[in-house]
Amino acid sequence: MIDASTGPYAALLLRIGLGLLFLAHGDLQIRVYGLRTESEYFRSIGLPGRLVYLTATMQVIGGIALVAGVYARFAALLLLPIIVGTIVTVHASKGWLFTNKDGGWEYPAFWALALLVQFLLGDGAWALLRSPSLHALGAW
Repeated sequence: MIDASTGPYAALLLRIGLGLLFLAHGDLQIRVYGLRTESEYFRSIGLPGRLVYLTATMQVIGGIALVAGVYARFAALLLLPIIVGTIVTVHASKGWLFTNKDGGWEYPAFWALALLVQFLLGDGAWALLRSPSLHALGAW
């Protein structure tokens, strides 16, 4: 059973942690590597180079939504394909351990799991714009 008095704060901590990770990763793509370099990398692994603009934008906007608690449940769900796509296109062939050369898939898989948990938990405490409950949406 989930502790009703601390559960919302656990969801808050998860939400902020995930949001900061996405903001840091988006910042890495935009300001450290640069979108042109990232676009070349995307092409080198068989993805359209323009896709980097969508993924970087989604990471920054999704990160802000998670930190601020703006429909965080759905922000987590919308960010999930980015992480799953990363596993499939980049990390799956590198083995399990993220310490392998070019990183394995254990860390992105855990990140995907955390996004799914955030979706199921909901927005948590101190959310600016709350997502509707899954029950209200008829999902359960």
